[in-house]
Amino acid sequence: MDFIAQHLSESLIVTGIALLIIEVAILGFATFVLFFMGCSMVLTGLLMQFDVLAATYISAFWSNAIVTGILAALLWKPLKNSQQSAGQSKETTNTLDHQFVLEEDADAQGLTLHQYSGIKWKVKSQQPLPKGTLVKVVKADVGVLWVEAV
Repeated sequence: MDFIAQHLSESLIVTGIALLIIEVAILGFATFVLFFMGCSMVLTGLLMQFDVLAATYISAFWSNAIVTGILAALLWKPLKNSQQSAGQSKETTNTLDHQFVLEEDADAQGLTLHQYSGIKWKVKSQQPLPKGTLVKVVKADVGVLWVEAV
């Protein structure tokens, strides 16, 4: 504990970098909480390193609390939007426009299944489609491929 107190700024920087690595490498940037905390700890450690902040536990706590809140308020919406747009482009390239021939009749009930990319998908259609129809995927939901005739 003495070592951390004597090297508080370095400890904050190392802990912040570790949180950033966990957020990006292990969690795949799925949550932003560790990202905000990691950035806050690195910033607080740098401010202590350059004697802008006193190297005490209390100033470290309050600085991290305030900076984490500010980062979350400023960056939450842009990061969330970038995460959602990345997910949509992946779906477009992977499943949409996939064509196949129906092995069974398809309708809005989704009783027909289709194996694609190692997953059994329910196949649904706005209008009833007979077995043997060439169809194209127009929308993909969780476990459901919405199709229409080509």
